[in-house]
Amino acid sequence: NFAEKNAIHINDTHPTLAIPELMRMLLDEFNYSWDQAWNIVTRTFAYTNHTVMSEALECWNEDMFRALLPRIYQIIKEIDNRWKQQLNKEAHLDGYTVSVVGSHSTNGVSALHSQILKDDVLHDFYKVTPYKFNNVTNGIASRRWLYQSNPRLNNMITELIGPDFMKDQEKMVD
Repeated sequence: NFAEKNAIHINDTHPTLAIPELMRMLLDEFNYSWDQAWNIVTRTFAYTNHTVMSEALECWNEDMFRALLPRIYQIIKEIDNRWKQQLNKEAHLDGYTVSVVGSHSTNGVSALHSQILKDDVLHDFYKVTPYKFNNVTNGIASRRWLYQSNPRLNNMITELIGPDFMKDQEKMVD
């Protein structure tokens, strides 16, 4: 029940290694089958893409990557092979983003960005798995942050202007 108890949200491509690392742990340390581990992984991770510019996305030298992280490299190659087979079989498509493949949810940082991902940057993937794409603001609202991180200040503001600011931050400006 790992995926029911844990949610891991990765923002952009550099934390993508968390996906094959969880796979490695489930396969090598806990002896799950590939399909069992992949089911847990894809229900655990969610992904936010922060850029639609391909030149800003992570690119790693494959030879260096293989030498530095050989087991993770093997797992990524297996994810790649299985995903390509699925894409070819179901939609006659090729190509992917590991962060999207290994997550149950993909979104941009705004409604417009999420739409660009669906219409352009990740369009082929969107055609195959539209249920993974949504628009969510992942950041914590400053009023919730204030409430959780500094309860004394939150209480003082509530005493001074009332509790309405918790639903509408603009009330703090008035």
